[in-house]
Amino acid sequence: MEQSFIAYIENSIRNNWDLDALTDYNGATLQYKDVARKIEKLHIIFEESGIRKGDKIAVCGRNCSHWGVTFLATLTYGAVIVPILHEFKADNVHNIVNHSEAKLLLVGDQVWENLNEAAMPLLEGILMMNDFTLLVSRSERLTHAREHLNEMFGRKYPKNFRREHIDYHKDQPEELAVLNYTSGTTGYSKGVMLPYRSLWSNTRFAYEALELKAGDRIVSMLPMAHMYGLAFEFLYEFSIGCHIFFLTRMPSPKIIFQAFAEVKPRIIIAVPLIIEKIIKKSVLPKLQTPTMKILLRVPIINDKVKSKVREQIISAFGGNFYAVIVGGAAFNQDVEQFLKMIDFPYTVGYGMTECGPIIAYEDWQRFKPGSCGKATPRMEVRILSSNPATIPGEIVCKGANVMLGYYKNEEATKQVLDKDGWLHTGDLALMDTEGNITIKGRSKNLLLSGSGQNIYPEEIEEKLNSLPYVAESIIVQQNAKLVALVYPDFDDAFAHGLKTEDMERLMEENRVALNALLPVYSQVAKVKIYPEEFEKTPKKSIKRYLYQEAKG
Repeated sequence: MEQSFIAYIENSIRNNWDLDALTDYNGATLQYKDVARKIEKLHIIFEESGIRKGDKIAVCGRNCSHWGVTFLATLTYGAVIVPILHEFKADNVHNIVNHSEAKLLLVGDQVWENLNEAAMPLLEGILMMNDFTLLVSRSERLTHAREHLNEMFGRKYPKNFRREHIDYHKDQPEELAVLNYTSGTTGYSKGVMLPYRSLWSNTRFAYEALELKAGDRIVSMLPMAHMYGLAFEFLYEFSIGCHIFFLTRMPSPKIIFQAFAEVKPRIIIAVPLIIEKIIKKSVLPKLQTPTMKILLRVPIINDKVKSKVREQIISAFGGNFYAVIVGGAAFNQDVEQFLKMIDFPYTVGYGMTECGPIIAYEDWQRFKPGSCGKATPRMEVRILSSNPATIPGEIVCKGANVMLGYYKNEEATKQVLDKDGWLHTGDLALMDTEGNITIKGRSKNLLLSGSGQNIYPEEIEEKLNSLPYVAESIIVQQNAKLVALVYPDFDDAFAHGLKTEDMERLMEENRVALNALLPVYSQVAKVKIYPEEFEKTPKKSIKRYLYQEAKG
């Protein structure tokens, strides 16, 4: 089989020419032929301004149709794309543009307001993503190309642009395709070099594991500058001929519900936080009533109640999906047990940017609750432990999905890629005899008790987050004692008539309840209340390193 990622894109545009491709939710729609025309116009700009194959082109903005067009145009030209998260602060964006040596930057309007072109001296030009407006040009060729774009396009295709005109770059498996700067909860981000084989293998995996077809509709909620959203809410769907709706703004539960109701997506790809919010806010409260609790204990009624609850959740998600796929972070066990209890079709996968992203997955019908699936095709996974079934060890993997290394950073590359090609993930897990992987935590978050026991802060946090009025928490170690930093769910507390001064007492009650669930060596000594949400990475994991020194 030809291992060409670009062939997937090329074939899809030809085969789905008249189908709807990309829609900005509550905005305009581009058909596959419109995407092809826009790709062609960008190619003319690239070529006329002297961009060569292998040059870097950066893109920074909220998810939208033109973000997708920019991405596809860059790769199909043979240049390297550098996706940058629009949530990054301006100096972060400047940093990445400079470090990657990008020649051009395409931006969304909100991003552009905060940037300073003087801080990015290597750029030859900055263009607006949606209409290719030239915001900054340091090259006469670029200015000329933009000013005469339509007439050049007309000269090149006098009889109008047709599907047989499509002839894109021929990619090689080891050739660099994407330079993706991870948010990295460890501070300064690194540029992950993903070759075409990784894009091909991840897309191929989706063909093998998921069940979409041309014309199916999906909602894209995750940032496309992250490999998880990019691979499984955009590249695979585009290559198959789906119709992709971009939310184009912050995905609050309200907007998501609205989009699900209208679009009725065929598959839902999400991070745990989104699913947990939806279930905690709209489903669990209905089940916590005394009558419901009794009904759920009576076996025959139980099944009826369960299927009713299941129906409610399914319709909240649009009613047309065959599965919900969760990834990007650990799933709250209470929510997961609840979904399992009502036979909800969900599954949890595991991956990282360095694998573009997929490492492990299992279909929802065979999925083992609490795990994150098994090694995916073309990937080998091992647990570095004397007994992986009972003693957690680091997850290492190798195979077609793995990156080439970190851009211009051999030191960091050597720390994670060993000489035999195994990628050391930094995650600790168990693996059963069937190959199911169950994550225990990040090795760098691991704490040691005074008696030498391993403590996984994530496991304690998960229990704590399920207690009343806890929105989120972090467990840190201070003077050999465990301290819980808690951001309370003030809205919920105030709705129940509680006041700010009641918080200390409530959290102390939670601490006592929590310790009753924990072994002696991982007891929490005190709780410190935080007045605002913890800072998070764009993947919505808490930036722990900011809170290790929290004085309580």
